[in-house]
Amino acid sequence: MSDPAPPRREPDEDDARHGRLTARPRPPVGPAAAGLTTLTDPDGRPLGLRYAPEPVADRAYRLVLLLHGAGGEARHALNLLLPLADEHHLLLVAPQAATSSWDLIVEGFGVDVRRIDDLLTRAFTEYPVRDVVLGGFSDGASYALSLGLTNGDLVAGVVAFSPGFSAPLVTHGQPRVFVAHGVDDRVLPVDVCSRRLVPRLHDLGYDVTYREFPGGHEVPPDIREAAATWLTTLP
Repeated sequence: MSDPAPPRREPDEDDARHGRLTARPRPPVGPAAAGLTTLTDPDGRPLGLRYAPEPVADRAYRLVLLLHGAGGEARHALNLLLPLADEHHLLLVAPQAATSSWDLIVEGFGVDVRRIDDLLTRAFTEYPVRDVVLGGFSDGASYALSLGLTNGDLVAGVVAFSPGFSAPLVTHGQPRVFVAHGVDDRVLPVDVCSRRLVPRLHDLGYDVTYREFPGGHEVPPDIREAAATWLTTLP
């Protein structure tokens, strides 16, 4: 398992190879369509899913990018917070990894960073967005932490359900972090994952909320609720 790197920045580190995202919220130009949408590339190949609650006048969305675990699907990630999206006015975007897991875990930042950047740009074009949160489960949680700490100048917070590690190549900003982990997790044991990772994040100056729960490699309903409630505390 890898620990998060201390903050640093070099002039040539603002690209996908270092996990940098270029998309930024902007005044939308397209219609803010509500409901579930399958996101595709120009050739019709699926890139992920998006869910938008009904628009509310003068109320921007909190965009939550949700990342699935290894071997998972975009729908698995979307389901992490889908039951709570309408109540909390969350615009959910769930990319599908280009391979069985995320690029950082397979061969290094690259293809998935570019895919996520594109999906964020599309969302910013169509919806009013107040801030951005990254979230995920298992490998998706590790990727959310790594990408979130890399892009803290865009990302306000990170929700990590049962992460294994965090390995940003560079860090920007100080996003707030929510971590939850089952004490009986046999896939990513809590002793060598979150119980090591969370103190390291604290040492690096990150504001971390940490929840352990009785259970294994899963996300119980009360932990999802706790994460959604935590989101309301972001500035």
